[in-house]
Amino acid sequence: MGVVNAIGDRLPKGWGDAFKQIGLFVLADLCYETVRGVAEGNATAAFANAHRVVDAEQATGTFFEADFQSALIDHRWLIEAANWLYMNSHFVITTSFLVWLYIFRNETFYFVRNMFLVAMAVALVGYTVFPTAPPRLLPELGFVDTITDFSQVNHDSALVKIFVNPYAAVPSMHIAFALMIAVPAMRISRHLVSRVAWAMYPLLVLFVVIVTANHFWLDAAAGALVAGIAALVAHRLLAGYGPGEWSWHPARAPA
Repeated sequence: MGVVNAIGDRLPKGWGDAFKQIGLFVLADLCYETVRGVAEGNATAAFANAHRVVDAEQATGTFFEADFQSALIDHRWLIEAANWLYMNSHFVITTSFLVWLYIFRNETFYFVRNMFLVAMAVALVGYTVFPTAPPRLLPELGFVDTITDFSQVNHDSALVKIFVNPYAAVPSMHIAFALMIAVPAMRISRHLVSRVAWAMYPLLVLFVVIVTANHFWLDAAAGALVAGIAALVAHRLLAGYGPGEWSWHPARAPA
């Protein structure tokens, strides 16, 4: 108990508030799992919607993803690095940043938390209304499932299905999450190097999701839109109905 109490003393608001934040994210994840089950039953609609995305890009002359992947597919080290980032960065970097933010910049955590909860709610609506298969499931258009072919990760395995919704391409939450941590991180960073690194992070994620054939650029644009809506709602609505700490606080100037 001494260790638990010692850790609790170092938490900004004790164990009670920490468990409350964890509970909110667990609840959001449970909602996601429920919607995932619904979306998996709409395979026909998911593939039809994927072709609608392709048609929209072709109509605007912006369907480049298959050629882009094809140009890089022989660079195995690059593809394997992208696969690793796709499978790990979404959870590891996002979770690590949120934990760091809660402990060391607690005054800004609640605004970012609200953004995430709003974004996840909006995404669930999108997955229900517009289930969409990712490019990797459209080999007839020239796409390669790099995670299966290069990293031997079976998307259909029971373990992977726990974490992956095969028909949740729109919106891309990889992009939404990347923006929702990168922009706040840039605002609270006090060093140019870290600001530049965070500014590059969403672009890196965009490269990863396209080269691995997990998203079209329109999926990514939808993810960016979700992040923008979440930020607007958190700033204009939720901050007005919660404690003052729920609003955004920029970085304090160093003493």
